[in-house]
Amino acid sequence: MLNVDTIKNGLVIDHIRSGSGWRIFQWLGLDKAPFCAALIMNVQSKKSGKKDIIKIENAMEIDYSVLGFIDPNICVNVIKDEKIIRKIKMELPDRVQNVFKCRNPRCITQTEHYVTPTFMLVDRAKALYRCEYCDTLYNAGEEGRN
Repeated sequence: MLNVDTIKNGLVIDHIRSGSGWRIFQWLGLDKAPFCAALIMNVQSKKSGKKDIIKIENAMEIDYSVLGFIDPNICVNVIKDEKIIRKIKMELPDRVQNVFKCRNPRCITQTEHYVTPTFMLVDRAKALYRCEYCDTLYNAGEEGRN
């Protein structure tokens, strides 16, 4: 059995869809961080079968809306003195900017690099987003690669 030490102060990002942990790890810049961070992949989960977990031994600012877009089932646990002091449940954000690029080759964001890729939530039940410029549709969690 793998043993990863407890965190004294920091964050635990839990219930990440299996396979999405590395993308979040990179998006947060943890692969270049000067502090301790652990990515644990394919952990057994009663709810989803398998999941990924990220443990961060550091207080840091995170854009929770982007985490909600990547995977709305994520839960962020804020740790202080080795105890969970706050649980933050993610939800789909109404608007996502500069997280990924539109795949439509005719979209203005493909040719004009000063235009920020922006996507609006159009159907919360289906987790469906629409490009603000060309109306191309995306499902949350399937994109997220910039």
